[in-house]
Amino acid sequence: MEQGPSKGLHDVSLMSHDRRLSGRPRLCSDCGLCDSWLRPQMADTCLFVRNRMEEIEQRLHGRRRNPGDEMRFGIYREQAIMRMRRPVAGAQWTGMITTLAARLLERGEVEAVILTGTNPGTIFEPLPVLARTVEEVRACKGNKPCLSPNLGLLDQVRESGIRRLAVVGTGCQVQVLRQAQEQLGLERLDIIGIPCSDNVTYPDQQFFLNTISSSPGTVIHYEFMQDFSLWLHHEDGHRERVNYIDFPMDKLQGIFPSACLSCFDYPNALSDLTIGYLGAPLGWQWVLARTERGAQLLDLLRPDLESRPVSSAGDRTRGMPRFIQMLAKRPAKPPKLIRQMIAFLQRHRGPRGLEFARTIIEMKLLRNYTYVHDKFPQLEAKIVPYHVYEATKPYAAEYAATFGRVPGEGVEQA
Repeated sequence: MEQGPSKGLHDVSLMSHDRRLSGRPRLCSDCGLCDSWLRPQMADTCLFVRNRMEEIEQRLHGRRRNPGDEMRFGIYREQAIMRMRRPVAGAQWTGMITTLAARLLERGEVEAVILTGTNPGTIFEPLPVLARTVEEVRACKGNKPCLSPNLGLLDQVRESGIRRLAVVGTGCQVQVLRQAQEQLGLERLDIIGIPCSDNVTYPDQQFFLNTISSSPGTVIHYEFMQDFSLWLHHEDGHRERVNYIDFPMDKLQGIFPSACLSCFDYPNALSDLTIGYLGAPLGWQWVLARTERGAQLLDLLRPDLESRPVSSAGDRTRGMPRFIQMLAKRPAKPPKLIRQMIAFLQRHRGPRGLEFARTIIEMKLLRNYTYVHDKFPQLEAKIVPYHVYEATKPYAAEYAATFGRVPGEGVEQA
């Protein structure tokens, strides 16, 4: 019998029914905090109890986000398109994060780095790692697109007497860290953020590969790319590409945890330095230095980087009304020939560069807002941050015409 996702499309649940998750909020991304000595602080730190994005931004930057791209991307000092001159073999993208984490240890700026490694004998099953050596950092290179309770390692940090720590984390992990930062008693906390969306458990990740790939057992790396397709790299060196329009969403939607569908921080806005790909051309990385420390971290890498100008092309607003309609009622899958034509138009005439980043982030904000409003209306005022309503204002008329309401209407934020 074919394995299915851990929850049905319309179920509201944790990412699994694992016993270790008992006692947590109904929404939980298993960031790991509740596995540490900080569990009693969960109610004050968890973004699914109360999203504290605005107050943390005030502490970090002394201000709210400016209108425009900061409402989508978060506050930043520098935005750049870069890549390693000599890419790290086997790393995600070109290896900037691996190189930076190793360099921080080499220079003695930190004593350890919290990373996501891989369980022995698997390719993608995540394993939280407290790396104390450059070799341990480099062993964690590569993409593990699964939920990983990395903050559970804070116990080891405390017990080891570590005072200078770097963390490579997802948005939910970073918001919790920022809220608990004063209690950690660290001399230094460097946070390198990974853009994150729709993470899954390891069993559901395997279900995803089995559903998407023609040879799931040989996939060694995959990435959602700016050409509106998923690239899957196989053991023999060949690359399989699956267009987004060809995804069997009727089978896949049940794999996404309710927490990930209730998160609004794809660009990891509370990190010191965000390194991803979303706003960059193919083969390049999108870098946002957000804090003074983030700018210093980027400077550590500059001698090994090449850069190109930030660019943007296309018009995301043309397709947004149709996307909003799809949120209300997913259409039937078009015939193959039509899907091929749509994929061609997306790739060659669709949003590119920063416009692609704006597109994906706005789509996630609208989709997740709709999910929270429908599934958790009593939590909307607590877990939907202010920038969601600001960023989606241009689509208020289309949204109201489809759903009969404007996002945020009648809601007073907690």
